[in-house]
Amino acid sequence: MHIVYYVACSVDGFIGPADGSVAWLAPFEGGAEDYGYAHFFGSVDSVLLGRRTYEQSLTFGKWPYEGKRCWVFSRQKIKSTVPGVTVTMESPPAVVKQMKSQKLRRAWLVGGGELAGAFRADGLISEYIISVIPVLLGGGIQLFGEKGAQERLTLVESQRYASGIIQLRYVKEA
Repeated sequence: MHIVYYVACSVDGFIGPADGSVAWLAPFEGGAEDYGYAHFFGSVDSVLLGRRTYEQSLTFGKWPYEGKRCWVFSRQKIKSTVPGVTVTMESPPAVVKQMKSQKLRRAWLVGGGELAGAFRADGLISEYIISVIPVLLGGGIQLFGEKGAQERLTLVESQRYASGIIQLRYVKEA
């Protein structure tokens, strides 16, 4: 199972302000450039979200992960209102085991930072695609919720866009 943490973060390492809003990304959206998103989205068969990220996604109008098998991690009992979405209180390794049994091969770890930290702590993230947005948020939701062990990565690709966004793609070193 290949887990990819594909995320946007500010130059100072935050994936959003404390309230979880995405308005800070608006100046970089809607143009002709999709920053490789369509290609990436087509490459995944499943999506992993934390509860707050899931709830934020519900405010977008149309469900943004249509056609993908989705798991929402939550410590609270919540009900999914979207077909194909499973809400779970299980650990990341337990869900990855389920995904493997369903023959899923490539998952997008959407976030948030706390969930990404849990996947990272269990050694489950195999690839990181981080779009560094030329904004300083000054605080908010960290790229990884908790500090983890040191992990060595290999840069396999970088792309600079006219908007000032730099996208970095790393894989875990063997």
